[in-house]
Amino acid sequence: MTMTFASFTLALAACGLVSAATTYDMIKEYRDRDSLMIGRFTTTVDNTSTVAFNDKRSTVRIHSNQAYSVGSLWVADMHHVPYGCSVWPAWWSQAHNWPTGGEIDTFEGVNQVTMNQMALHTTSGCNQVNPTQSSTLVNSTNCDHDVDSNAGCVVTNPSTSSYGAQFAENGGGVFVTEYADSGISIWFFPRANVPSSISSTANSLSTDDLGTPVANWPNGGCNIQDHFQAQTLIFDITLCGDFAGSPSVFAQTCSGSCYNDYVVGNGSNYANAYFDVDYVRVFSKSGTNTASGASGLDLTWSLRALGALSAVVSWLVL
Repeated sequence: MTMTFASFTLALAACGLVSAATTYDMIKEYRDRDSLMIGRFTTTVDNTSTVAFNDKRSTVRIHSNQAYSVGSLWVADMHHVPYGCSVWPAWWSQAHNWPTGGEIDTFEGVNQVTMNQMALHTTSGCNQVNPTQSSTLVNSTNCDHDVDSNAGCVVTNPSTSSYGAQFAENGGGVFVTEYADSGISIWFFPRANVPSSISSTANSLSTDDLGTPVANWPNGGCNIQDHFQAQTLIFDITLCGDFAGSPSVFAQTCSGSCYNDYVVGNGSNYANAYFDVDYVRVFSKSGTNTASGASGLDLTWSLRALGALSAVVSWLVL
């Protein structure tokens, strides 16, 4: 029997060894808080108030009103991401009843690190096994939230353009997250390398156009249907907390005390603690609609206060 390269690839995909290319159609675009205006949006930590000891500094957490089930892909175009000592930003998603239903961290970092880290957090039985990815920086492979203080199965992007000051100096970039039956994959493209299929206004996107993902968690080691449910999309900026504020983690890139030396005071430390987002686009596998939940035009994002060393919201529409 003669087998072409294409049929061989499809056969491997059927066995779960590689992911077949999938075409997705856009079902939602977020560009500001009411979806009636076109423009970038900024979420920022309060950098103007003077905070007394034992008080909180205002920051932000926003989440989509809709959740997106397996067969979804979301694209986030950002010009600036938060960074600085005590700052813990994330662009991520989770199911309503976490840890049941899982969590996908597309973008996350703390303090003055220079590389983005990506992770899954799940119930027991999910591991990263035989990934197809470009990064060789694998921090951990067990995704179980009960293991290693909920570290998750973490992959770090080796590019210093994926986080912090270098990200902003390069004009930002685009993060792509695929949540598929075959596995979960994350791509990052610096501004100069964004594929035309993403930078255009096309309503469809094929993973064929994206190349090898930076991070990949195949279904073979983590049954996606068993460990993941519809995901709510989230931007947040935490100050200190159990990650950025951990003394051992904080000391790696910053000096002093996370809360006493940074949160307390006049806020000048937070000049770079903001997201500047051009858009978030959500795609669904062609012929399907993976969205669920409210989709009213008045609020496409819901806002709420953060606990710990964080408080309410600052929002600007550009």
